[in-house]
Amino acid sequence: MPQYLLIVDFQPGADPAPMQEWDPADVQAHLDHYGALNDELRANGELTGLVVLDGPDVARVVRSDGRAGTTVTEGPFTEFSEWVAGFQVVDVASLDRALEIAARVSAAPGRGGVPLGQPVQVRRVLDDGPSDAEAMTRWLRDTARGDGEAGAAGRPNG
Repeated sequence: MPQYLLIVDFQPGADPAPMQEWDPADVQAHLDHYGALNDELRANGELTGLVVLDGPDVARVVRSDGRAGTTVTEGPFTEFSEWVAGFQVVDVASLDRALEIAARVSAAPGRGGVPLGQPVQVRRVLDDGPSDAEAMTRWLRDTARGDGEAGAAGRPNG
């Protein structure tokens, strides 16, 4: 079965208020929603990975030319909304099922129990990356065209 990465960042969705401004009961309801969903996905055998990331304020960006040296800088992003908060890896029968799960993630409750409608990026995990120039050219072409599932047959795992 294909695996998909469901990526959550800090884009606010319907309510622009940061979580620090929420009532503690609303924060708990939000976390409980994720907990129940993740428990259900684990029980179904669909959740294969779950990662909550440290804040980007403690992240490091490494650049190297492979010869002269390495540069390490702190804090990779200037825009809060670009920060990846975490992700889930789901092993599901289809893209439709991955999108269904992503919709449930997006609908996590915010302040007053109102669903956030937060964007969730859904990306297929490839079994193997392109291993030669021809496969890379095909993958880049299909990706640039936005073929998604239609281009999967020409991709390394499809």
